[in-house]
Order: sequence, then structure tokens, then C-alpha cells
Amino acid sequence: MHPRFNFYKAAPDAYKAVADLETYVQNSGLERRFIHLIKLRASIINGCAYCVDMHVKESRHDGLSEQWINLMSVWWESPVYDDKERALLGWVDAVTKISETGIPDSAYEAFKAHFSEEEMTKITVAIGAINVWNRLAVGFRAQHPIDKVANAA
Repeated sequence: MHPRFNFYKAAPDAYKAVADLETYVQNSGLERRFIHLIKLRASIINGCAYCVDMHVKESRHDGLSEQWINLMSVWWESPVYDDKERALLGWVDAVTKISETGIPDSAYEAFKAHFSEEEMTKITVAIGAINVWNRLAVGFRAQHPIDKVANAA
């Protein structure tokens, strides 16, 4: 896979607008683990290798466990996530897959049982922000860095 073009260079003003939204998300007061959960789960759903690589590293850097990170793609099968995280994961799935899910009442009810209306709004904005990043990175084939090639010997 080869990059299509550098979207930052092509439209720096558009990039800045998305970066400003990202700054808002980072300073919104949401717990860091929730921001990591949102970014990693949406990036997994959207198949964004660039973003998954970045958000795994950031999650690890902030002290989240390997198990918490590694089981994100099958969260509904694992008890490693608490009830609040599970409600949030369900919301991330529903909002990211909106054309498939229509965001069912069951996802909303589970979500609102754990978060205030202010938090729900900020979380949904954060989901929207990572979905924009994913669409830019996947659409234009942004390449994640290769840290070290593994040898399976």
C-alpha cells in the first residue's frame, strides 16, 4: 500500500481545523482512559492502521495494560472492561457504525446510565473527531512508522 498524497500539505487549513477539534477533545476534561478507548476502538472499526498504531502506543505510554489494549477488538467477549467502559465501547461502536446501527436505544440507555449529558456530548464529539482522522488516514493511505521488523524464528 502506498500513500496517495499528503493531506496536510494539500490543505493545511483543513488539517488545522481538525487539529483544533483534536485540541478541544484533549482538553475537554474527559478521562484519559476514555479518550484512549474512543480513539483505539473507532480506529479498529475503521481499519486505520496508522491510528491503531498511534493509539496503542499512546495507551501503553499512559499506563493502560497490554490486556486492556489487546482485547479492544473483541471487547464484548472480555470481562477486562468495567461496566462504564463497556457502555462507552457500545456507544463508540454504534456511533462509528451509524449507517448500520442507527444508534439503537439499547446503546443509548447503557451509555446514559454512566455519563452525564455534558459527558455524552463531549464523548460523541471525540468519536466524531477520531472518525475524521481515520477517514483522512485511510482515504489517503497514511503510512504508520515501522518500529522494528519482527523475526518469527
